[in-house]
Amino acid sequence: MTTETPAALGASGLRRRDKRDWKGWAFVGPFMVVFALVFLTPLAYALYLSFFQEKLIGGNAFVGLDNYVRALTDPQFWEAFGRVLIFLVVQVPIMLVLALGAALAIDSARLRGASFFRILIFLPYAVPAVVAVLMWGYIYGDQFGLTSNINDFLGVDAITPFAKEWMLVSIGNIVTWEFVGYNMLIFYSSLKTIPTDMYEAASLDGAGAWRTIFSIKIPSVRGALVIATIFSIIGSFQLFNEPNILRPLAPNVITTFFTPNMYAYNLSFAGQQFNYAATIAIIMGIITAVIAYVVQLRGSKSEVR
Repeated sequence: MTTETPAALGASGLRRRDKRDWKGWAFVGPFMVVFALVFLTPLAYALYLSFFQEKLIGGNAFVGLDNYVRALTDPQFWEAFGRVLIFLVVQVPIMLVLALGAALAIDSARLRGASFFRILIFLPYAVPAVVAVLMWGYIYGDQFGLTSNINDFLGVDAITPFAKEWMLVSIGNIVTWEFVGYNMLIFYSSLKTIPTDMYEAASLDGAGAWRTIFSIKIPSVRGALVIATIFSIIGSFQLFNEPNILRPLAPNVITTFFTPNMYAYNLSFAGQQFNYAATIAIIMGIITAVIAYVVQLRGSKSEVR
């Protein structure tokens, strides 16, 4: 019978642990390589570009924080940011309330054909974003499509989706139509995880349908609501497809700096200002991350309470 010293046992355990760690890295390694190439590297390069500026003499020169100072004092950037902030504050709550209402209705036992309505509400999300915007652009057109037909029938321009005061509402309608089904599915999946004994206990206590909704269902989907809110915040600050595709139909209303993403895109590809465009992107990324983190933190505290 042989006995190993503690040092020998420790060395043997260390070798086994090292071997196991290397096997883990073998599985994680491919993902880490892709993650570094498609996320970390572009992010680092954008950050690098933001500290430089293309000069007429001397080429690409280091300018430190000059691009950031310029962005923070740029009225076009703040106009675009204010526009998407208004869009976020108004559109996101409406969309999430509609999605939650649809999820609660489908989850209830009183709705006939729940599976059909679930697919029907989710179906717009399956439509490619470009196709959806083109479709709504045709509906909104004041020279053709449904809006034009209605105005011709009434004999007056009663509906003007491409007017300056209605453009953000028109885009919000498209985004809501696209993503209500997606958020509904998140809420509906969360509702399905609620234990049935909670409903039985509520029924024994005499709780009605509304009491069950506000005391059991809505508190149980708080985590899903936080996730959907974070996704919606990120999506709002990244608003690009809808205004960019609609711009040829309303060029005097949708400017090149209608949203921060459009501003960065046009600075880069139309204005050849790659460094300043990278700066705008970095600032928007930081703002989005901070706001999303605050929402997540507050949501986590609410769940703990």
